[in-house]
Amino acid sequence: MSKKFFVKIVTDPEVDLRKCVVGLACAMQAVKDGHDVSVFFASNGVRMLKSEYLDEIDRSGELPQGMIFQMMRTVTDGASCVYCSTGSMAAIGITPDNAEGVLIDGFSSWMTWSGPPGVIELSAASEVQLVY
Repeated sequence: MSKKFFVKIVTDPEVDLRKCVVGLACAMQAVKDGHDVSVFFASNGVRMLKSEYLDEIDRSGELPQGMIFQMMRTVTDGASCVYCSTGSMAAIGITPDNAEGVLIDGFSSWMTWSGPPGVIELSAASEVQLVY
C-alpha cells in the first residue's frame, strides 16, 4: 500500500553528513518503493542542493563514487515535489536570481522555493514524516 511521505532535511552536512545521506537514502528508497514522496531542504540542509558541495562529497571518498549523484537524481526525478527554503538559501547567499550555475543542474524544473507555508502544507498532507 502506497503512503505519502514527507522527508525534511535540515541538518548541516558539514556537522553530520551521514544524517543528510541517510535522509536522502530514505527518500530515494520511498521513491523506489512507489510511495508519494515530498522532500523539503531547509536550514543548512540546503547545502545538499549545491552542485559544488555534492562534487566535494563525491571526491571525499566517504561514499562510493557517484552514489550521492545517483541518490539525488532518484529523488529529484521521482519525488512528487522537492522544495527548498528561500530564507535558508538566502542565508548562504543563494537566491532565485543567482542560483543558476550554483545549484544542481535542472533545479528550476523540479524545485519549488518556499518557507514555513510549504513545510506546513507538505507535512499536513503526508502520512509519514521523516526529519533528518
